Amino acid sequence: MVNKKILRRSVIFTGILLLFLSGAIIFFFYDGNLRKSSKDLNRITNLNRIKTQGKITMITDNNAVSYYIYRDAPMGFEYELAKKFADYLGVELEIVTPGWDSMFESLNEGKGDFIASSLTITEERKQFLLFSRPYMTIQQKFIHHNLKFGIKNLNQLAGKTIHVREGTSYQERLEELKESGIDIDIQLLPNISTDEIIRMVSEKEIKYAIADSNIALLNRRYYPDIMIGKSIQEEESLGWAVKKEDQELCEQINLFFEKAEETGTFGKIYEKYYGRIEIFDYFDLKKFHERITTRLPKYKKTIIRESKKYGFDWRMIAAVVYQESHFNAMAESRTGVRGLMQVTKATAKQMGIKNRLEPEQSLKAGIKYLDIQYKKFKEIKNHHQRLLFTLASYNVGYGHIRDAQKIAEAQGLDKNKWTSLKQTLPLLAKRKYYKKTKYGYARGREPVKYIENILIYYDILKQKANA
Repeated sequence: MVNKKILRRSVIFTGILLLFLSGAIIFFFYDGNLRKSSKDLNRITNLNRIKTQGKITMITDNNAVSYYIYRDAPMGFEYELAKKFADYLGVELEIVTPGWDSMFESLNEGKGDFIASSLTITEERKQFLLFSRPYMTIQQKFIHHNLKFGIKNLNQLAGKTIHVREGTSYQERLEELKESGIDIDIQLLPNISTDEIIRMVSEKEIKYAIADSNIALLNRRYYPDIMIGKSIQEEESLGWAVKKEDQELCEQINLFFEKAEETGTFGKIYEKYYGRIEIFDYFDLKKFHERITTRLPKYKKTIIRESKKYGFDWRMIAAVVYQESHFNAMAESRTGVRGLMQVTKATAKQMGIKNRLEPEQSLKAGIKYLDIQYKKFKEIKNHHQRLLFTLASYNVGYGHIRDAQKIAEAQGLDKNKWTSLKQTLPLLAKRKYYKKTKYGYARGREPVKYIENILIYYDILKQKANA
């Protein structure tokens, strides 16, 4: 009898124990799935929130590479790429610039959705950020004034004081080199842009710095006294960054990058900001910077007034004037064109001026003639493209531009894009091509170089306006 009672109690106890264990297993399983589902929901909610609110916020730095304001309009490589990403998502783009040393904190605090600021992908940063696929490769370069000797190898960094922005991949690399036994004096500058540090080298406020190759090349035209020296690191990649758990937004960024490359969108933006940075003539740019101060002020008011009359950006026209005459009112070419705008006798007569060497008359005639040429390309709807055709026409002649367009069309190129004419204008110097054209032979490489120079001068003048 006692044995039966004990047996019954054992069965009941075992049943209760099994029931308890089953409940515990179900609880932990449910709780784990709930937590997982909650994380998934948070990820989905972030992208949904962006689409629901109709905006996405970009965290960036205010500099010549990433984002700046020119004539009340936003510009910058990272900005334009981010704007296309926002368009891809069907939302508006908002921008915050908390400063370099606060960008990561701003992302974690939810003050922005992604960082787009020429950010190098490093193993250390991967610990707390989720990076997109790379969109550009760069190298860290040793920067010095052209009056200072550079380095031939990394061991020659020993004993040098090098200034870099705090919290950057430059700091990481220099500390690696120092740990390897190279005695470098690393000076950290808090929350100062690399652009500004390059300026400090140019003006001899500091001796040496480190900068990514894309930033260094872009700034060299603004500070021609700097030298871009030896690489101190192997090639690295740039990427956009999101919160570590924001996988879905990162996937959308990667899909966008793929589409931007396939459609040519990325290439167009890259060409706009980086397409001409390898072109560098130290003596020409040095003179240009000097003459912006010594010569341009005498003609600036007239250039602004006449440019405004026809809807041209005065800085673009000033760039044309410099390309034509180096701001020298008495300039005369071997072909007989004279004055600030190098006006021919025929054009002077057509524009109603008597003295080509008188600055105001020359500027009035040249800018008015540009407007006449501009109106001839009314089939080109994009203003910037149309202006490039106009400038090329001013240089080599309207007829030759039309000939180059016909060659472009015959080759299956878009005849209304400057990238096409960059290919076909030089062909006008080859008999195989010019013998079939209406206007014949032309030194077609000259207008291509002419446009390249003007765009460099124009870029410098724009940057000066934001300094």
